[in-house]
Amino acid sequence: MKKLLLFSLFSIFTFNSLQAQEGFRIGIQGGIPTGDFDEAVSLMIGADVGYMWVLGEYFDLGVATGYVHGFGDKFELESIAAERPDVQFLPLAAAFRFWPVRDLSIGGNVGQAIGINDGNDGGFYYRPMIGYLFNQTTEINISYTAIDLDVASWNTISIGLVLTIQTKPDRL
Repeated sequence: MKKLLLFSLFSIFTFNSLQAQEGFRIGIQGGIPTGDFDEAVSLMIGADVGYMWVLGEYFDLGVATGYVHGFGDKFELESIAAERPDVQFLPLAAAFRFWPVRDLSIGGNVGQAIGINDGNDGGFYYRPMIGYLFNQTTEINISYTAIDLDVASWNTISIGLVLTIQTKPDRL
């Protein structure tokens, strides 16, 4: 674990020294669950924060974290009714974006999601996405989130809005 932390810090500082452009990314997302949680959770909302370094005109690399909250659905069967618990995660991930055309990005986040609610141990996290850049600071994206848990899989399809606070000059 110590080696992984040292490698991560070294990578961050190395990428930072190589970049001509960089910026903080703050986003929100909302979506619907699919798969194992589609009946237990009604809606999902999330918040994202990260930092991206531009490695060139077509590729960004960074780190990301955030908060994912699934609202537990109400279970009803004849005269029995019960509230299902909410589900929460804290993802910690590496992020990448590829820009095949000027305003369109394809990318994702890959890492570990820490379970926050009781009985949730979290799991391997990945989130592929497609984004459209309206201007240098505003992006809308569509993503699929998956978290591989021990006995189930958390899956959602969501739409999000991302704002970039640039700390260096605009994209080349």
